[in-house]
Amino acid sequence: MSELDVAQLQRRLADFAAARAWEPYHTPKNLGAALSVEASELLEIFQWLTPEQSARVMEDPDTAFRVRDEVADVLAYLLQFCEVLGIDALAALAAKIDRNEERFPVATAADAEPVRPEGVDGGGTASK
Repeated sequence: MSELDVAQLQRRLADFAAARAWEPYHTPKNLGAALSVEASELLEIFQWLTPEQSARVMEDPDTAFRVRDEVADVLAYLLQFCEVLGIDALAALAAKIDRNEERFPVATAADAEPVRPEGVDGGGTASK
């Protein structure tokens, strides 16, 4: 497998789970919870770093390994979640980008006010 694609990775994950008889546990609820936990583990790496430190996190080999490992865990659970629910992850992402391009058009004037996405507070956190 020289070029990775989503379907191949999903098949490998499904085969891995099947070989261990884990399918009964791979429900949308459980996979969603696992995805959240793994995303939190990724965030934990950055928890007390300054913005400048976080931008350099991949410079340290040990930390870079941890980041890649947690990214892989997040992606693995997301792909499994999509597989169980029959979601084409790439099509869902493409559709979301299309909707966002319509909702947030590029400002045409240099002095235009930035558009804050609906549900985002001043701290940059999304509520949706």
